[in-house]
Amino acid sequence: MRTLNNISRFIVGIVFIFSGFVKAIDPLGSTYKFQDYFEAFGMDTLGFLAFPLAILLSSLEFVIGFSLLFSTRKKLTTWALLLFMSFFTVLTFILAIYNPVTDCGCFGDAIIMTNWETFYKNIFLMVFTIILFRYRNEFETKWAVPKQWGFISIPLIFSILISVYCYNNLPIMDFRPYSVGTYIPEKMIIPEDAPKAEYETILVYQKDGVKKEFTMENLPDTTWEWVSTENKLISEGYVPPIHDFTISTSFGNDITEIVLNDNKFTFLLVTYDLNETSIKNIEQINELANYAKESGVCNFICLTSSLEEAINTFKEKTNAPYTFFNTDEITLKTIIRANPGLVLLKKGTILDKWHHKNTPSIEEIKEEYIENPKYKNQESNEDEIAS
Repeated sequence: MRTLNNISRFIVGIVFIFSGFVKAIDPLGSTYKFQDYFEAFGMDTLGFLAFPLAILLSSLEFVIGFSLLFSTRKKLTTWALLLFMSFFTVLTFILAIYNPVTDCGCFGDAIIMTNWETFYKNIFLMVFTIILFRYRNEFETKWAVPKQWGFISIPLIFSILISVYCYNNLPIMDFRPYSVGTYIPEKMIIPEDAPKAEYETILVYQKDGVKKEFTMENLPDTTWEWVSTENKLISEGYVPPIHDFTISTSFGNDITEIVLNDNKFTFLLVTYDLNETSIKNIEQINELANYAKESGVCNFICLTSSLEEAINTFKEKTNAPYTFFNTDEITLKTIIRANPGLVLLKKGTILDKWHHKNTPSIEEIKEEYIENPKYKNQESNEDEIAS
């Protein structure tokens, strides 16, 4: 029984440590996921709880994982584990049935799972959870209670501190498709042999006040009256890692290819919502934009999902010397965990990303990129983005 207990501790402990860690290093990602859940269940007014809940959830998972692995405060830990797993197993079952949010976010962006996959994962972990709970009074460490609490405080403090750091900077590990070094066009390709989405056509007919569904292979006779037709998704085809990246002008003109194929350095100021964006470091951002404009060695544009009224207000407030283009809000949140954040591109490759609090100086950009022989001798592209 000790062997089974140890196997259970190891499996559940490692899963919880990993799950807590990938959430801790991306607190904004978890915040967005909580907001998605609140919207899906009609609880938008609880949006202000999203960030503290993101910190709480990652810290709780991280602490439970470490406590299980080292058998500290085992009775309390197994009670917390049982309650945690019971709640989320029921929740993921509901999510699997109704699918209000397609990705549960249980492993952040490190491992994307469907709601059914998440539910089955929870059933698997629940088996080990029950074993640990059944033998909660046995196999506990011989450490003194104060020492156990002292040990538990280490992962708790670590989880909170790393979340705060990554919130004020950027995630120390980036599992999203827009990580530094990514060649965006390559991540947008759909292979020729990739599986296609499959749909089933459902036709609704009625007769004598009774409606009934039919398929194309099982159509009713002429005494039935057609009501409606719908295409039901049977299986989702291949979706490339980047499938929703577009940049368009206020007139709807798509300039994505121009931006991705430009030989010049291109700064993207990413701000998904101009009404909520921080302007604490806007002067340094403007200096960088003015340098880009005056030197002619790089482009500087802003990507936002905000409407024209918000753009005009932001321009007046900040004296923004750059052009604004439109991109989907979710895409912008995925590109960088900051509002605003800076992304440096060259020919479609992401060279670097910065939180607005870490906006680089002109001297840093010159030394690291503009005057770097690695980039300096590359051919210039005469096609510039309209300003």
